[in-house]
Amino acid sequence: MAEREQQHQGDAQMQSPKDDMVVCVMALEAALLPCLPARELQAIDRSPHPSHQIDVERHARDFMEAAKKLQLYFIGLQREDLPTNAEKLRKEIAVMEEELKVKNEIIKKNERLIQGWKKELKDQLDRHNTELEKV
Repeated sequence: MAEREQQHQGDAQMQSPKDDMVVCVMALEAALLPCLPARELQAIDRSPHPSHQIDVERHARDFMEAAKKLQLYFIGLQREDLPTNAEKLRKEIAVMEEELKVKNEIIKKNERLIQGWKKELKDQLDRHNTELEKV
């Protein structure tokens, strides 16, 4: 069983994160398989024979190690799903830049309108002045 775990660990280093999960599940399964017959395990646990105690402790330790690896993997997946602070800030900056672009366009449009009004008012003032000069 130790050789099998070492082989899985060596393979896991060369595989993708999804394959890491499969390896962790297989390790957990390998650690759980000896624990399946609970009545036998309880009988061995009560056995005065020291080698039986060592087997129970080894299986429990293997199970806990595999469970911890699986838990760490799932925690890692959760962290990958959550955006980092830098990503949140980038999104906020992008939204703010878009708002700034829209507001700049509105400002330019309003400036053109104001320039047009100024020209119309100047033209109207010039007409009034020419009419006043005629009178």
